[in-house]
Amino acid sequence: MKNVLAITRRELRAYFQSPMAYVVSAIYLAIIGGFFGFMLYYSREATMYYVFLNAIPLLFTVLVSQVLTMRLLADEQRQGTLELLLTSPLRDWEVVLGKYLASLAGFLAMVALTIYCPLTLWRVGNPDVGVLFSSYLGYVLMGAAMLAIGVFASSLTQNQIVSAIIGIGIIIVLWLSGAVTDLVGPKVGTFFAYLPIFDHFFEFARGLIDTTDIVYYLSLIVVFLFLATRSVESRRWK
Repeated sequence: MKNVLAITRRELRAYFQSPMAYVVSAIYLAIIGGFFGFMLYYSREATMYYVFLNAIPLLFTVLVSQVLTMRLLADEQRQGTLELLLTSPLRDWEVVLGKYLASLAGFLAMVALTIYCPLTLWRVGNPDVGVLFSSYLGYVLMGAAMLAIGVFASSLTQNQIVSAIIGIGIIIVLWLSGAVTDLVGPKVGTFFAYLPIFDHFFEFARGLIDTTDIVYYLSLIVVFLFLATRSVESRRWK
């Protein structure tokens, strides 16, 4: 894990030495705060349900996850530094995991900054703590899964924009996969009905913590980090 943590620290320094991290965080917090204030004013309810239901899944988690990951491996390939990493005493999975953990740390820092939302709810009302906890848990798990998708997308190309497009495309495919359940047999349909990435999050937003949903997001993380590792491995033979 020593090598993994070294990669993570290196990427975190790169994040916070760049103005991009601060710009993205400022925009993220401004829009989250604006949407939170709007929904609180019009719903008159001490809840973040409408924020989690409408704002966070598609707009913020998709876009933020790809912004945080699109440069991780794509930029290394563009600059030719990925080859240096691969020839150093580092395993491929250590490179991938280190970069993933850096993006996850950046994402968690941004999520932590939204703590003012539940604090505001406790000042103006009596929010359901259980629902808040499950919503944030689902948000973190979904974001972590999308970051893994972004790392995989970044491993496929040298272009950061192309990486973001690929990552968003994979997420959209997972989102819409449930639409084909009626077009296939019942056994295959059950599989496709399990794939929609936002459906599992909505259960958390309703206050329901199901191990099936947790396993789903953890499985996505493992699968896409494995695919990213195999993609990086293939660079050794080019």
